[in-house]
Amino acid sequence: MRHTRITLGHGSGGSLSRELIRNVILKYFRNKTLRRLEDAAALPASRADIAFTTDSYVVQPIFFPGGDIGKLAVCGTVNDLAMKGAIPYALSFSCIIEEGFPIISFERILASAARAARHAGVMIVCGDTKVVEKGSVDRIFITTSGIGRIRMQVGTERIRISDKVIISGTIGDHGIALLNERLGLGLRSKLKSDCAPLNLLTRHLSRYAHAIHCM
Repeated sequence: MRHTRITLGHGSGGSLSRELIRNVILKYFRNKTLRRLEDAAALPASRADIAFTTDSYVVQPIFFPGGDIGKLAVCGTVNDLAMKGAIPYALSFSCIIEEGFPIISFERILASAARAARHAGVMIVCGDTKVVEKGSVDRIFITTSGIGRIRMQVGTERIRISDKVIISGTIGDHGIALLNERLGLGLRSKLKSDCAPLNLLTRHLSRYAHAIHCM
C-alpha cells in the first residue's frame, strides 16, 4: 500500500480503488464470495441462486444532463445485478442528507428514482434517511442495495483469451456529461448521460447464455 491516507482517487473505481480493496479491505473481510470482486455476489438459495449487491453514490453535480443522483443510484444497482446474470427484484434506498438541503430538490431526486425503478421493473422495498450537520456531507449521498434471481451463469473466471468484447453503446457519454457540468468545460454538444437500466437488455440474452462468459 503506497498511501498512508485516503485520497479522492481511492473512490474513483480505478487502480487506486482496487489497491485499497485488495490491500486493506480484504485483510478484514475474508471469504471466497467477496474475493471474486464482481459487481454482485452470487449466493446459494433453496430454489434458485440469488445475487446481492450494494453501492454508494456521491456524484457531483447531483443533477446532470440525462439524469440525477436518484436515477443513477437505482440504475447502477440494477445494472450490477444484471451484470451477474440476475433478474433484479428488489432494492433498498438510503439517504444521508445535509441540513438545509431543499425539500423540492429531495422530491425531485425521489421522483426520478421512482421512475427509474418502474422502468427497470424493480421494487424499492426498504431504506433509511439520516440528516447531518451542514458541511458533514456534500448535499446528499445515497446508498442502494439490491437482490435478484440469477438466470445466467457468468463471471470473471469464465473469460477466455479468444473472447470477443461487445459494448451496448458509445463509451464515455456519462463521464463526459458529468465533467462538462462539474468543471464548466463549455462543451456545446447535446451530449448527455446514457444512464439506463441494462436489465431490459440482458433479460433477452438467456438464449445465448452458453456463449456469454462475463458481463
